[in-house]
Amino acid sequence: MTNPVSRTYEVRQATEDDVAELMRLRAMLFVNLGGEYFNPSDGDDEWLVALERVLKEKLEDDDAHILVVDGEDGLAACGIGTIEQWFPGPHSRNGRVGHVVGVVTVPEYRRRGYSRAIMGRLLDWFRERDVARVDLFASHDGSPLYRDLGFTDHPDPALYWRP
Repeated sequence: MTNPVSRTYEVRQATEDDVAELMRLRAMLFVNLGGEYFNPSDGDDEWLVALERVLKEKLEDDDAHILVVDGEDGLAACGIGTIEQWFPGPHSRNGRVGHVVGVVTVPEYRRRGYSRAIMGRLLDWFRERDVARVDLFASHDGSPLYRDLGFTDHPDPALYWRP
Protein backbone atom coordinates (compact mmCIF):
# COMPACT_ATOMS: atom_id res chain seq x y z
CA MET A 1 0.00 0.00 0.00
CA THR A 2 1.31 3.49 -0.83
CA ASN A 3 1.92 6.06 1.83
CA PRO A 4 -1.00 8.55 1.61
CA VAL A 5 1.29 11.44 2.55
CA SER A 6 3.60 10.80 -0.40
CA ARG A 7 0.79 10.57 -2.97
CA THR A 8 0.72 13.32 -5.51
CA TYR A 9 -2.29 15.57 -5.57
CA GLU A 10 -3.58 18.41 -7.65
CA VAL A 11 -4.89 21.75 -6.47
CA ARG A 12 -7.62 22.64 -8.93
CA GLN A 13 -10.23 25.30 -9.41
CA ALA A 14 -13.62 24.30 -8.05
CA THR A 15 -16.54 23.69 -10.39
CA GLU A 16 -20.28 23.69 -9.88
CA ASP A 17 -20.05 19.92 -9.35
CA ASP A 18 -18.09 20.67 -6.14
CA VAL A 19 -20.72 22.92 -4.54
CA ALA A 20 -22.23 20.30 -2.22
CA GLU A 21 -18.76 19.32 -0.98
CA LEU A 22 -17.75 22.97 -0.57
CA MET A 23 -20.84 23.46 1.58
CA ARG A 24 -19.89 20.43 3.68
CA LEU A 25 -16.35 21.75 4.24
CA ARG A 26 -17.56 25.28 5.03
CA ALA A 27 -19.98 23.88 7.64
CA MET A 28 -17.09 21.84 9.07
CA LEU A 29 -15.07 25.04 9.43
CA PHE A 30 -17.69 26.61 11.67
CA VAL A 31 -18.10 23.49 13.78
CA ASN A 32 -14.33 23.41 14.32
CA LEU A 33 -14.22 27.10 15.27
CA GLY A 34 -17.00 26.55 17.82
CA GLY A 35 -18.55 29.09 20.13
CA GLU A 36 -21.78 31.06 20.03
CA TYR A 37 -20.56 33.42 17.30
CA PHE A 38 -19.87 30.66 14.77
CA ASN A 39 -22.58 28.26 15.95
CA PRO A 40 -25.39 30.34 17.46
CA SER A 41 -27.88 28.40 19.55
CA ASP A 42 -30.74 30.07 17.67
CA GLY A 43 -29.15 29.27 14.30
CA ASP A 44 -30.84 27.36 11.54
CA ASP A 45 -29.75 25.99 8.19
CA GLU A 46 -31.02 28.99 6.21
CA TRP A 47 -27.41 30.13 5.78
CA LEU A 48 -26.71 26.97 3.76
CA VAL A 49 -29.30 27.98 1.15
CA ALA A 50 -27.59 31.36 0.83
CA LEU A 51 -24.15 29.71 0.77
CA GLU A 52 -25.13 27.46 -2.12
CA ARG A 53 -26.38 30.45 -4.14
CA VAL A 54 -23.28 32.54 -3.40
CA LEU A 55 -20.87 29.69 -4.18
CA LYS A 56 -22.50 29.17 -7.57
CA GLU A 57 -22.29 32.92 -8.29
CA LYS A 58 -18.69 33.25 -7.13
CA LEU A 59 -17.51 30.30 -9.22
CA GLU A 60 -18.20 32.56 -12.21
CA ASP A 61 -16.83 35.86 -10.78
CA ASP A 62 -13.37 37.26 -11.42
CA ASP A 63 -13.23 38.59 -7.83
CA ALA A 64 -13.24 35.11 -6.27
CA HIS A 65 -10.99 32.08 -6.54
CA ILE A 66 -12.12 28.76 -5.07
CA LEU A 67 -9.55 25.99 -4.99
CA VAL A 68 -9.92 22.34 -3.97
CA VAL A 69 -7.97 19.13 -3.50
CA ASP A 70 -9.82 15.91 -4.17
CA GLY A 71 -9.93 13.13 -1.60
CA GLU A 72 -10.99 9.53 -1.98
CA ASP A 73 -14.71 10.18 -1.29
CA GLY A 74 -15.23 13.88 -1.91
CA LEU A 75 -13.06 16.90 -1.33
CA ALA A 76 -10.10 16.67 1.04
CA ALA A 77 -9.51 20.43 1.27
CA CYS A 78 -10.63 23.78 -0.07
CA GLY A 79 -9.67 27.43 0.11
CA ILE A 80 -11.49 30.57 -0.97
CA GLY A 81 -10.02 33.94 -1.83
CA THR A 82 -11.87 37.13 -2.76
CA ILE A 83 -10.83 40.62 -3.82
CA GLU A 84 -12.61 43.84 -2.92
CA GLN A 85 -12.02 47.32 -4.25
CA TRP A 86 -11.64 49.71 -1.33
CA PHE A 87 -10.66 53.35 -1.50
CA PRO A 88 -6.89 53.79 -1.97
CA GLY A 89 -4.86 55.39 0.78
CA PRO A 90 -1.24 55.81 1.82
CA HIS A 91 -1.34 52.31 3.36
CA SER A 92 -3.16 50.79 0.36
CA ARG A 93 -1.88 52.26 -2.91
CA ASN A 94 -4.66 50.92 -5.11
CA GLY A 95 -7.28 49.91 -2.56
CA ARG A 96 -7.40 46.32 -3.80
CA VAL A 97 -7.77 44.12 -0.72
CA GLY A 98 -7.70 40.35 -0.80
CA HIS A 99 -9.41 38.12 1.73
CA VAL A 100 -8.78 34.48 2.47
CA VAL A 101 -12.31 33.50 3.37
CA GLY A 102 -11.46 30.07 4.66
CA VAL A 103 -9.10 27.17 4.18
CA VAL A 104 -10.46 23.85 5.41
CA THR A 105 -8.95 20.37 5.38
CA VAL A 106 -10.90 17.27 6.37
CA PRO A 107 -9.24 15.90 9.56
CA GLU A 108 -8.07 12.60 8.03
CA TYR A 109 -6.29 14.53 5.24
CA ARG A 110 -4.41 16.97 7.47
CA ARG A 111 -0.61 17.22 7.65
CA ARG A 112 -0.19 16.42 3.93
CA GLY A 113 0.52 19.94 2.65
CA TYR A 114 -2.90 20.56 1.11
CA SER A 115 -3.55 23.85 2.94
CA ARG A 116 -0.05 25.12 2.18
CA ALA A 117 -0.47 24.25 -1.51
CA ILE A 118 -3.89 25.93 -1.66
CA MET A 119 -2.53 29.02 0.08
CA GLY A 120 0.43 29.18 -2.33
CA ARG A 121 -1.95 29.19 -5.28
CA LEU A 122 -4.22 31.78 -3.63
CA LEU A 123 -1.26 34.09 -2.88
CA ASP A 124 -0.11 33.78 -6.51
CA TRP A 125 -3.63 34.70 -7.64
CA PHE A 126 -3.64 37.76 -5.37
CA ARG A 127 -0.22 38.85 -6.70
CA GLU A 128 -1.36 38.45 -10.31
CA ARG A 129 -4.31 40.73 -9.56
CA ASP A 130 -2.15 43.41 -7.90
CA VAL A 131 -3.77 43.38 -4.47
CA ALA A 132 -2.24 45.78 -1.96
CA ARG A 133 -2.94 43.56 1.07
CA VAL A 134 -4.42 40.17 1.93
CA ASP A 135 -6.39 39.73 5.15
CA LEU A 136 -7.48 36.57 6.90
CA PHE A 137 -8.76 35.37 10.22
CA ALA A 138 -6.76 32.39 11.45
CA SER A 139 -7.78 29.61 13.78
CA HIS A 140 -5.30 28.67 16.49
CA ASP A 141 -4.30 25.58 14.50
CA GLY A 142 -3.94 27.48 11.21
CA SER A 143 -1.98 30.44 12.53
CA PRO A 144 1.51 28.83 12.30
CA LEU A 145 1.02 28.07 8.59
CA TYR A 146 -0.09 31.62 7.80
CA ARG A 147 2.75 33.15 9.80
CA ASP A 148 5.17 30.88 7.96
CA LEU A 149 3.76 32.24 4.69
CA GLY A 150 4.47 35.83 5.81
CA PHE A 151 1.23 36.90 7.48
CA THR A 152 1.65 39.12 10.54
CA ASP A 153 -0.62 40.73 13.12
CA HIS A 154 -2.98 43.23 11.50
CA PRO A 155 -2.34 46.88 12.44
CA ASP A 156 -6.06 47.72 12.49
CA PRO A 157 -8.06 46.84 15.58
CA ALA A 158 -10.93 44.63 14.46
CA LEU A 159 -14.48 45.40 15.57
CA TYR A 160 -17.75 44.17 14.17
CA TRP A 161 -21.43 45.09 14.31
CA ARG A 162 -24.46 42.93 13.60
CA PRO A 163 -27.78 44.57 12.73
